Amino acid sequence: MVKKFPSNPANPERICWGCDLYCPASSMRCGNGSDRTQHPVELFGEGWEDWGKEAPEKPATPPQTEET
Repeated sequence: MVKKFPSNPANPERICWGCDLYCPASSMRCGNGSDRTQHPVELFGEGWEDWGKEAPEKPATPPQTEET
């Protein structure tokens, strides 16, 4: 079962968000000592989960191409 991804955690800087383990930033199990993956709220700010929702709908059928 996949853990629910929090949209606005209290202290996102304390956790690595790179996988479902959500390890503390000081002891990552899968990162092999690399930098932690930041939460989207740290990168993009409040409301990051609403980006792209007002995009126009795609056309129902692909555009017709002319045959030569």
